[in-house]
Amino acid sequence: MCSWKQMDLEELQKQYSPSCWSHRMDKDAVIQAHIKVLTEGTAQGHSAAQSLLDVPYGSGNAEKLDIYLPPNPSLAPALLIYFHGGYWQLLSKDLSGFMVPPLVKAGVVVVSVGYDLAPKGNMDLIVSQVRRSVVFIVQQYSTFSGIYLCGHSAGAHLAAMVLCTDWSEYGVVPDVKGAFLVSGIYDLCPIVPTRTNILLKMTQDDALRNSPMQLVNKMKWLAGNCEILVVVAEHDSDEFRKQSQEFYKAIKDAGLMGSFEDVPNTDHFDVIEKLVEDDYILTQIILKTVTRKCTNC
Repeated sequence: MCSWKQMDLEELQKQYSPSCWSHRMDKDAVIQAHIKVLTEGTAQGHSAAQSLLDVPYGSGNAEKLDIYLPPNPSLAPALLIYFHGGYWQLLSKDLSGFMVPPLVKAGVVVVSVGYDLAPKGNMDLIVSQVRRSVVFIVQQYSTFSGIYLCGHSAGAHLAAMVLCTDWSEYGVVPDVKGAFLVSGIYDLCPIVPTRTNILLKMTQDDALRNSPMQLVNKMKWLAGNCEILVVVAEHDSDEFRKQSQEFYKAIKDAGLMGSFEDVPNTDHFDVIEKLVEDDYILTQIILKTVTRKCTNC
């Protein structure tokens, strides 16, 4: 039996409440600190790059991109697409430029994706939106050396769902060469009975249909071409850590190129916040992957 099915609802709720597990501060303070870091980091991102804000990829109000261009872009730069977290109901692309300075300094173009938050956006719509955002980018910008996906928490789920896409429905196959899935959730079924689902209103069928763990077989188009890094924080909850470990195993069992990084002395929030730092291990791994060069790797 799945471990989450053996838990009472209170424990299940705690396991899927990342703010309860920080080793640095209490649950309210860690969320406030997270928003502060993202806000200040995104302001630095705007200063470091040429920013093209609110570029529409669809007709919906939330279907917009922020694009960060290096000061001196090459003819065929790498492109990193970022999907924000917030349990599909908080945060936004407007707070997603915090990792921009180290990346644009290395010549990488960064795109942050907006999507409808719950309750306006249900899971099927949100997944459709992020897939369409990738299609738009591929169709509008064709000179990249490769596309890389990055997502945190719920955003890691969305990046994984992009990897599980049947692109024949869209008429394009993006050249995805890498994905960085940070403290993600890959099986949505455990959150259906929790408070997290109040605004999402997912049924078990909705959760199964949108769970990357159930869709790894649809990732075979990536074989031999895409490196998938599954990242977890030392102080993520046991269930979050287990989800990352099991998704990584599923990737490897499917014959895909995958690696696993357990980042010490981090929690669910600063594991992604630290991408503002040039010498942070995850920053260096991303730079090494997208540019094939970095220091101290």
